[in-house]
Amino acid sequence: MTPIFDVIIVGAGSVGVPLSMVLSMRNIRVLVIERGHSIGQGQNKTAIGGIRATHSVPAKIKTSQISLNIFSTWQADYGEDIHWQKGGYCFPAYTSETESNLKGLLKVQKSYGLNIDWLGSKELKNIVPGINTDGLLGGTFSPDDGTASPLMSINAFYNMARKYGAIFKFNERIEKIIMRNGCIYGVKTNKQEYAAPVLANCAGAYARELGKLAEINVPVFPESHEAGVTEPVQPFFKAMVVDLRKTLGVENFYFYQNSGGHIIFCLTPENTISGTNTISTSEFLPIAAQRLAGTVPRLRNVKIRRIWRGLYPMTPDGMPIIDRVREIKGLYMAVGMCGQGFMLGPGAAMILADMIMQSPPSLEPKLLESFSLYRSFESAFEKLK
Repeated sequence: MTPIFDVIIVGAGSVGVPLSMVLSMRNIRVLVIERGHSIGQGQNKTAIGGIRATHSVPAKIKTSQISLNIFSTWQADYGEDIHWQKGGYCFPAYTSETESNLKGLLKVQKSYGLNIDWLGSKELKNIVPGINTDGLLGGTFSPDDGTASPLMSINAFYNMARKYGAIFKFNERIEKIIMRNGCIYGVKTNKQEYAAPVLANCAGAYARELGKLAEINVPVFPESHEAGVTEPVQPFFKAMVVDLRKTLGVENFYFYQNSGGHIIFCLTPENTISGTNTISTSEFLPIAAQRLAGTVPRLRNVKIRRIWRGLYPMTPDGMPIIDRVREIKGLYMAVGMCGQGFMLGPGAAMILADMIMQSPPSLEPKLLESFSLYRSFESAFEKLK
């Protein structure tokens, strides 16, 4: 007999797991199908843990504020430590162009409730002791942003989803999306068939691949980014520092110190590396080490323990897709998080759950247009990608 559910979610990652939690807590019978052997085996485990509402687009600001509320109150609400750390996000400016751009964003950021201000160089030195002050003009700081453990968080959401009845199937791949009269009827995996009137594409880097099974074009194209972690050192700062300076091979560089004292860092490469290759490169470590020591010179002798490479499921304009597919009744998606799935995931889950259940929206309809599958994708909306 074919198992029957209310909603089938494809992907047990940064979006799919919190979506399963939100829906199951609303008494929806949920099945999550994951190609990996457990939760978070895609891009969640490669995330460095940053959670910010400091974006340039209102829709992302509001979505991340939903996420921040979930992360920051999780331990108080459920008694489970996910290593939430309220350290804020700091965007230092070393050029007049960066200063102008950051100051220009403050009006819209504040108008949507973001707690953020421009600080002088002396104030930034207090937030990041030892920061390189050569040419430092100041920067923005948003104290309510923070970090959490991707591993601890996704397990917390997974355990909550299971507590409320969500079913997870691992090591299964979708081979066919079953439709009848233009409506979702279920799926066929490499192991069996499952029935449900609603299917949610939360497949991350493989969202486009899944879309093809329904003959829907999903403009999500993975590219790879690398990250690393140092040995623990005596804690001296908590903020995520986002250095927007462009240097040879680097578009921007960002890092923070976690609760265990480790410095976790990542960079955006100057030239896009497309595809799904996750083997670390020889170029990354020398460049990243130079940037880390150049931004906070006191770290020049710290030992780097490990590096890794993950995927950013990108859209042409750098904005996520959270929408209902108009051509097929019952097909939804929350994909193309552009490397911000961990921070956007719980908020995106709330938004998509409201769509699926036709509940009052967590995000006002006008803002949701920024996440539409049917937008033009012609220009980059997000200035702080």
